[in-house]
Amino acid sequence: MKNLSLLFTLMVVTVTMAQNEEELPYYEIPEDSETYTAGTVAARVIDGLGFRFYWATEGLREEDLAFRPSDMGRTTQETTKHVYDLSKVIVNSTLLKENIGSAKESDLSFKDMRKQTLINLKTAADILRKSDDISQYKLVFKNDNGTYEFPFWNGLNGPIADALWHCGQVVSFRRSSGNSYNSKASVFTGKVKE
Repeated sequence: MKNLSLLFTLMVVTVTMAQNEEELPYYEIPEDSETYTAGTVAARVIDGLGFRFYWATEGLREEDLAFRPSDMGRTTQETTKHVYDLSKVIVNSTLLKENIGSAKESDLSFKDMRKQTLINLKTAADILRKSDDISQYKLVFKNDNGTYEFPFWNGLNGPIADALWHCGQVVSFRRSSGNSYNSKASVFTGKVKE
């Protein structure tokens, strides 16, 4: 009986750990900050982006990822890869890291790329939420021609706004490929309707 009880306990712990490993940020937007500061407002914008990206990419099928609106346009997968690249610029800004133009990385699966995008956005938002001075989070690009630095303002109208734009494209693309966005995910409340 003790062995059976121990086996059952181990199974429950294993299942719980596996579920927690797969939990991704932004199923819902985190609770509101109690105060309005530059950091909490910037964090909330990124939280909104994370929520939109989560639901824009949730449940995409292979045919959705391969969808291309025209011969000249990106596929849905290429568009989500672009959002992933933008998320690296966003998080690197908050980590005070340079964006290296020639950095090569291995190809990530769509699932891993989606997960890392959400983690990047959550990391950036959490740093901003606690910050008293967001002017320190410059965008720094380094390539063979030199190092280029831009103020956080460019992060708002550059990679953050661009990623929001592309989330809308992913939603449009998935509708066109016959896999509609979950209408219970409310971008206004940042919650999933029951």
